[in-house]
Amino acid sequence: MIEVLQPGLYSSIQDLGRFEALDSGVPVSGVMDEYAAEIANSLVGNPKDYAVMEITMMGPKLKFMEPTAIALTGADMSPLLNGKELKNNSLIIVNKRDVLSFGKLKKGFRCYMAVSGGFQCKEVLGSKSMYAGITKAGNITKGDKISINASKVLHNIQFSKLKVNVDYLDILNLEVFKGPEFDKLHHKEQQNLLTTKFSISKDNSRMGYQLKELLKNSLHPIITSPVLPGTVQLTPSGRLIVLMKDSQTTGGYPRVLQLSQTAMNVLSQKFTGQKIQFQLKA
Repeated sequence: MIEVLQPGLYSSIQDLGRFEALDSGVPVSGVMDEYAAEIANSLVGNPKDYAVMEITMMGPKLKFMEPTAIALTGADMSPLLNGKELKNNSLIIVNKRDVLSFGKLKKGFRCYMAVSGGFQCKEVLGSKSMYAGITKAGNITKGDKISINASKVLHNIQFSKLKVNVDYLDILNLEVFKGPEFDKLHHKEQQNLLTTKFSISKDNSRMGYQLKELLKNSLHPIITSPVLPGTVQLTPSGRLIVLMKDSQTTGGYPRVLQLSQTAMNVLSQKFTGQKIQFQLKA
């Protein structure tokens, strides 16, 4: 059991997503940075699809009510165990009554915590991912007690040495494919879309990232059509919206690009004011 002493900002339990009700308009949800989440699970010996805690911008304060092992990956949020500094991307032994906290955000935007044996949260529509309206809550809250699998404590030390690439936290380019309406753009509009360095606006969340710079847009709205996490929509005003894991499943804005999963991982670690540029995959 883990007790939430302070929830931080937008901390939630997420796995690889919810796919059983897309036809009913239920978002995929799931971890924003699949690479970091899978590394965290690997470090503690879990299957890659086990649920983890996704921590955004400011970390929670957590008290462990039983011994276990954890791993932290993705953003560096200056983690501390009982006030002592920890390192990301390593296996960490936690004892009963230990307290995990976080300090200054040093790099990246989202951190992932895996627990040996996994979080034992209720599955809803085939997933443990939190999403308000589908699950009881959208984020963890103060006083929550989160169950973990105590039967698998400390049996996975052999998994603790992995080579982890953290360079993606600083990458500018996002690998993309042409969206269904890309070829309807004028050549100059296509060129501007692929050569402009866009800034992340203040309107960024698990639902979508709006980009600050506007593009000239000659496209008309489309009939409402399927969209996916990673779909880049172009609004009538010329604003670009990159849909993320909690996005809707259909939309009426032209779909000009589609991010790869690698690009989704990169974008999920960006925050307001940081730059990105689209790079069309050959």
